[in-house]
Amino acid sequence: MPQNDATTPGRDLAADTVSVLLPLPVPGPYDYRVPSGMDVEAGAIVRVPLGSREITGVVWGEPTGEVGHNRLKEILEVRDAPPLAEALRAFVSWVARYTVNPEGAVLRMVLRAPGALDPPRPRVAWRATGEEPERMTEARRRVLALLSDGMPRGQSEIANEAGVGTGVVKGLASAGALQEVLLPAHGRSRQPDPETPGPVLSGDQAAAAAELVGAVEKGGFEAFVLEGVTGSGKTEVYFDAIAATLRAGRQALVLLPEIALSAQVLDRFAERFGAPPAMWHSDVPARLRRATWRGVATGEVRVVVGARSALFLPYAELGLIVVDEEHDGSFKQDDGVCYHARDMAVVRASLEDIPIVLSSATPSLETLVNIDRGRYRALVLASRHGGASMPQVEAIDMTRAGTERGRWLSPTLVAALTETLQAGEQSLLFLNRRGYAPLTLCRKCGHRFACPNCTAWLVEHRHLGRLQCHHCGLSIAPPQSCPSCAAEESLVACGPGVERLAEEVAARFPEARCEIMASDTMLGPQAAADLIGRVEAHEIDILIGTQVAAKGHHFPMLTVVGVIDADLGLDGGDPRAMERTWQLLHQVSGRAGRADRPGKVYLQTYEPRHPVMEALVSGDRERFLEREKAERERAAMPPYGRLAGIVVSGADEGEVRRLANALARRAPRGDGIETFGPAPAPLSLLRGRFRWRLLVKARRDVNIQAVLRSWLDPVKITGSLRIQIDVDPLSFL
Repeated sequence: MPQNDATTPGRDLAADTVSVLLPLPVPGPYDYRVPSGMDVEAGAIVRVPLGSREITGVVWGEPTGEVGHNRLKEILEVRDAPPLAEALRAFVSWVARYTVNPEGAVLRMVLRAPGALDPPRPRVAWRATGEEPERMTEARRRVLALLSDGMPRGQSEIANEAGVGTGVVKGLASAGALQEVLLPAHGRSRQPDPETPGPVLSGDQAAAAAELVGAVEKGGFEAFVLEGVTGSGKTEVYFDAIAATLRAGRQALVLLPEIALSAQVLDRFAERFGAPPAMWHSDVPARLRRATWRGVATGEVRVVVGARSALFLPYAELGLIVVDEEHDGSFKQDDGVCYHARDMAVVRASLEDIPIVLSSATPSLETLVNIDRGRYRALVLASRHGGASMPQVEAIDMTRAGTERGRWLSPTLVAALTETLQAGEQSLLFLNRRGYAPLTLCRKCGHRFACPNCTAWLVEHRHLGRLQCHHCGLSIAPPQSCPSCAAEESLVACGPGVERLAEEVAARFPEARCEIMASDTMLGPQAAADLIGRVEAHEIDILIGTQVAAKGHHFPMLTVVGVIDADLGLDGGDPRAMERTWQLLHQVSGRAGRADRPGKVYLQTYEPRHPVMEALVSGDRERFLEREKAERERAAMPPYGRLAGIVVSGADEGEVRRLANALARRAPRGDGIETFGPAPAPLSLLRGRFRWRLLVKARRDVNIQAVLRSWLDPVKITGSLRIQIDVDPLSFL
């Protein structure tokens, strides 16, 4: 992307006026005067006045000239943080253009930790004064003996090393035997060591690792797809690339789609490099987020493992990006700035001129087509590590197998679970539906419990004794009687969730140790790590999980996987439904038989002849993917065409409908472009806001962003109305 000379990092801006981009959804940067004697360079993070408040922004370049010099306000302060590098500023501008958002809305994702812009607070420590307290105890004597070397220590450090309570330290300070000392803020105590020996790699692993290490050492942009069957050891391969990055004095970023995946990755990383990486996701405490943001900006933090937002951190010396489970839909952000972290990671790697690795056992169709077009380079691990074999997959035809009334496990699957328990092995039952039941209704009048804020049924969570909406979070206690007909004891749960499945498992196998693995039962990374640890320690016999159990976990004793409703993801009009279902079921199947015990997978399906089921049973991935490619190309759907979703929302349904119809009347149509709609969205009410959708479809050679800006920029939005643009949508709700 061409850059104005004024935005070259390290160069002082000659004029006394600069433009400053603010982290707000405004059209562009504002001009400010540089006070006499203040040194400002492009990328500097500054505090400026905006109306009656003060706000932090980034010096973006030369002034726009839209406001007269004598009317400009002055920059108040240059914040104590390294300036944003040219590549990051170019990335912000690129993402804004691609997603059709203001640059300031993207910049907001960079400046997520405002406290990191303040100077690090000094650390309070204590040292001995040489004076003995009037009252001496054994505990006090141990503290003074510890501090006799003259080295100041923090209060907790003293208490731990001397084996005393912190009250002893405070008492010595009050008695004048200890003196407070301010030390510089702590750095990271341990850094990952690239020289720590790793495991012996197989031939395929070693060849793939050599390619990645060579790319890191050579430098420059190159996109690799590390494709390997589940259990093939992809993580160890990209660990070698991270080691090469660290040896080169550069930073590495690993993006994960789920926080739950971080536990095993962190353990394996610490074992490989002798120290854990920095973590970045929504559950990281604010104090650690501030320290990580600043450490990334100064270069002190060498490796970050994080969720999609970690892509927007201000890396000082980024040398490698890894996107693990690149096919996963969790990399797509659907609120605010709608972006796909996998695709934007490729863009950032290109702008930083560094290699990127996209890793997956089931690469997305978009990624596979980019391999076909020569844009990405494939590195393939064809077999499981350590000689383990792929599991055998069997489809259970539920139109013939049947189940008992109110039960969900087929006789075949029950028999397999019984054998597995008797063999002392573990099983996973997969049902991608949280809670006890997806719907509660009155058996007398048919009333269905729906969310008043969303077009969605309330899901029963029996363990919590609540009916919950999985979209807005509404939670109510189940009523004693039907609110429609007042009938008592008439409410019935319809369909199974993982809690109901666990109830059946407990009834059938009372001796088995069972646990649920779902996003609402693992409250944070530590809970996920604890659960994974119990599975690894074989403290759980049957794990019952949603999609968080399907991704990346390595459980050596797990030999049987049962999928309860294999057809669940095939309904609806999503053009990626078949691909997504195949990916998810392939991933969950890959949890079985990852060590020296063979695995078996059972798919309970009402459509055993469906192409997805046939592909999973036969293992003929290529035939399935070629069919998918042909269907998409025939329909000119992504990755062979372009899509953009437009969602109009607001508190007043009439206003939303009128604006959507007004947009449709002047919607882009013509050679290579079509607009469909408007129509109420499938989720026509979400969090109390009414929603209407339009869909723009275009040929790949159409500049869809320019079309959208020309169409939507002139639209004046008033009141509660909002227009959200989603280029390359994954969700059609």
